[in-house]
Amino acid sequence: MLRTQVQLTEEQLRKLRRAARAHGLSVAEIIRRCIDRVIDAELPDRRERYARASRLVGAFRDREGARDVSTEHDAYLEQAFE
Repeated sequence: MLRTQVQLTEEQLRKLRRAARAHGLSVAEIIRRCIDRVIDAELPDRRERYARASRLVGAFRDREGARDVSTEHDAYLEQAFE
């Protein structure tokens, strides 16, 4: 593990110490768990991002109505530059 320093308000430290006592953990462990929870909640993992992206493939039509732009993009680019 790496060591770091953070500055907390008195109230934040009181809350952390109270939570640590209640759960039988160190203040450092409470902080690590809180950080993990926030990061996991805000940053979906790679599998979830790919799953969300794959659900969108072909979901939208372009102005001419094509739905295969994601799979036929090379052909469309070739036509556009002729």
